[in-house]
Amino acid sequence: MFDGMVSIGGTGWMLLFAAVAGVFAAVIGLAVGRRAGVVAGVAWFGLLWSIAVIAIVTLVPAQNGLGYIPADEHATSCSWDIGGPAPGGFWILGGGQQLLNTLLFVPAGIFLVLAFGRWRLGWVLVPLGLAALAAYSLGIEEIQLHVARIDRACDVTDIIDNVTGATLGVVIGLVLLPLVRPWRARGTESRR
Repeated sequence: MFDGMVSIGGTGWMLLFAAVAGVFAAVIGLAVGRRAGVVAGVAWFGLLWSIAVIAIVTLVPAQNGLGYIPADEHATSCSWDIGGPAPGGFWILGGGQQLLNTLLFVPAGIFLVLAFGRWRLGWVLVPLGLAALAAYSLGIEEIQLHVARIDRACDVTDIIDNVTGATLGVVIGLVLLPLVRPWRARGTESRR
């Protein structure tokens, strides 16, 4: 095996990738904010960053230095057992994997509503965005199934938890939407 190969995995790498993704999301959020107002900029920053963080947390190997994982030692199908292949807990906090999977998608649901709720087509775009988040979760599980190197397990429970979290986020976003009124922020600034 090649000794000079860099091993990527663990919390340190996840934090580094999240910081880099945050910088890119902030640049886009600032650009949107200049054109559409502060609330819209923050919403787009939050949506893009939360989507990136979801990918980072779910697709970067949980431990550093895993090395080569033979394909025959990796699962060949998704677990259809509600509760999943790792019901004993999650590697970061120990316990509550389902809660963490749910909470991971809540910000994306909130920022989805805040980003698209300012448009008249928001009532169409938000449900489409929620469906896209569900498809995103499914795609992540497919990658976890087929890429043995990341040493993750494909699990239908994760999809259920992720969609529950995204839906909860959308509900929270709908409650917050009238409070932040992103569709009026730009008009208020232009009148001054």
